[in-house]
Amino acid sequence: MFRGIEEVDWASLSHAYGPADDVPGLLRGLASADPGEREAALDAMYGAVHHQGDVYDSTLACIPFLLELVADPAVRDRGCVVELLASVGGIDLDGDDEMAALDPEDEGFEDAANYAMASAAVAAGAEVFVGLLGDRDPEVRLAVPGALASMHGDPARVLGLLRERLTTEPETEVRLALVEAIGRLALRYASLRDEITDWLGWLMGAAQDPAVRLAALTRLARCAPARLPGDMVARVTELLAALREAPATGASAQGAPAPGALGPSAPEPSAGARYGGYGEPEGLDFAIWARSAWGVPPEGAGGPFDALPGEVYGPGADGAAEPAPILLGQARPSREGPRAGERGERGTAWADDLLRTLHGALNDRVADRTALVTVQLRSPDRGRRADAVWVCGELLRVWRGSYDEVVALIGAQLAEADPWLARAAAVRLEELFALARPASDALAEAAALATAPWAAEQDDGLGTGGHALLALARAGDARAVPGLARALGHPEPDGRLLRAIPRLGGAAAPLVPALRRRLARLPLDGRLAETAEPLLAALARVGGAEALPEVLRMLHGAPAAQRDRMVERSLLTLAAIGAEARGAAAGELRTLLAHGSPAVAAAAARALWAVEADVDTAVPGLRALLRYPDAGHRRRAAQVAGAMGPAAGATAAELRSCMMAPNASVRVDAAAALWAVTGSAEESLPVLVAAWQENRHVRPAVARCLAERGPVPAEAAALLRAELARPRRHNAAEQVAGQLAGHQDIHRDEELLALCRRALGHGREHGGERLA
Repeated sequence: MFRGIEEVDWASLSHAYGPADDVPGLLRGLASADPGEREAALDAMYGAVHHQGDVYDSTLACIPFLLELVADPAVRDRGCVVELLASVGGIDLDGDDEMAALDPEDEGFEDAANYAMASAAVAAGAEVFVGLLGDRDPEVRLAVPGALASMHGDPARVLGLLRERLTTEPETEVRLALVEAIGRLALRYASLRDEITDWLGWLMGAAQDPAVRLAALTRLARCAPARLPGDMVARVTELLAALREAPATGASAQGAPAPGALGPSAPEPSAGARYGGYGEPEGLDFAIWARSAWGVPPEGAGGPFDALPGEVYGPGADGAAEPAPILLGQARPSREGPRAGERGERGTAWADDLLRTLHGALNDRVADRTALVTVQLRSPDRGRRADAVWVCGELLRVWRGSYDEVVALIGAQLAEADPWLARAAAVRLEELFALARPASDALAEAAALATAPWAAEQDDGLGTGGHALLALARAGDARAVPGLARALGHPEPDGRLLRAIPRLGGAAAPLVPALRRRLARLPLDGRLAETAEPLLAALARVGGAEALPEVLRMLHGAPAAQRDRMVERSLLTLAAIGAEARGAAAGELRTLLAHGSPAVAAAAARALWAVEADVDTAVPGLRALLRYPDAGHRRRAAQVAGAMGPAAGATAAELRSCMMAPNASVRVDAAAALWAVTGSAEESLPVLVAAWQENRHVRPAVARCLAERGPVPAEAAALLRAELARPRRHNAAEQVAGQLAGHQDIHRDEELLALCRRALGHGREHGGERLA
């Protein structure tokens, strides 16, 4: 083995961490009889030679030796080497067109050339995979179908081989891999698509075990969703029930060979054997959510999101979080699912992978996906319900729909004895805001049961009760008030709880005494902005005039390094208190308007108008701010002018100038303000309509203007109706994979829909604070 390995000048080649003179040792380690040495060598191959999917000259030099390894039946763990080869050679550059588009002088030419050469080299040796379809090692048979579908040059022949192997393969997970690989051929090769989709339709109803039928349905959804049966959800429900009742064996019940039929010395699959990559999970969403739900700190200097979904962290057998191996560079494909401790629930790992893939394939078929996830959330399998809680994240964050039943079922998981599942459900509900109301009873019970829901659990952040309290407050439920009152007395409450208080609106009035006490005790030090801002924002929402002494303490006592930030926040709170604060700081407000920073001056103008009704002083200051070059300061000034309405009529010229700004948000705020100032939509409406069509992120501001100003002109009404008919949330990126979702994304879109309905007279706006 490894003939010619010494003839390669490895020291002249490189990998992610420098010269590749250590690579021969790694290759030999892959062939070692010592499992620990094989594991370390494989980790290093992913960490250095194939770091984060990169292909180096040393990677290319390894390919012949890796092919030699997988062909030798004496080598153990060859399935992992097949996966490594598939990863190295599996980058699709769309043939020669991609390379032809690159100039040899371009920075990316060498990388693209390496990818192309790796793909060609693995494809040239792909015939070795054909001989492994019937290998005695089930881990090898598990990895080979995908490698053949991705890299063999004769797809028609591969299709025949995979279908033939399916008739004799004894292991369920390998049978699923065969079906998935056939589906992949349909996606890659249009010439085979009709034949494969016909076959998948037949397989879905054939006398096969339920796992294979579910896999066929899932692949059909990926290849030809229009051909899915109308009773798809009912079929999935039936198949999931059949999976629970099926005998606990890897062999098919329909005539496939019994385990061991391939030879008495064939090794059994490991307990955690998992068809790697089957579920095609949505990028980093699971990794991000898992850290929040499980309370897992970021790992290593590479940042918190290096690992891929399903291989980050999961609860162990006792439910406690335990880390998967973290490698240098790229984490290699894991053989375990995210719930390694739940293997007792039959078929959970690969069945959940199938269901995730099915959800992705259904895409915008929201009614079908909602019905499907409802079935999952009602499952007697704890693991399936936990997986459904994850799936709900992508569904609710990207697609609009009727989710009351789904949300109520997520809330039901809060009473689950499994602490992981209960906490995951609470984390999911906290991002829903008003949409979480169908689960409010369950949230209130979970928050009440926690001894200290407002406090962090060691270094893991909030526990289940804390996440439930946060979700309850964000939903605007008054039952959150007692927990929040106790949080205000805690030395270090979670800041998210305090920032949720404004969502309670008038129901937060009983919290004013606690807010005052906390503000009065805050030291005027370098942490003042961090600790005081949530309290001032809460008082601004409640309008507690009795807190005026504490607000003035913040206004006057902020340290120099944070003075502008704290003065601005204090002035906005004074403006919210309004006329009841008259006389408290009138002279200081005028001074701040004349001599403060632009942000402070805008807040001072707002407070002068709200507290003193002083138009003569406020308007000249606003006019100067509207001419300021910074877009943020012009927006603040426009919003103050809009709040003043006709009293700010002298700002009209400056507002018209802002309506021609490059920044869409400046144009929208100026147009809304001009409409309020002049009482006429004639000049503002074209600007608002154009901005709506140009930038989806300004749509809530446009809709709010239309809802507040009165009858909606026909041109704008058409935009609102089209928005209400659109199934995708306005702020959902086209590709969710890897997207860092904001915690208010769902709420902001629901606010937009409520404003559209209000503007059209279809309903009332959801309660909640105005979002800038």
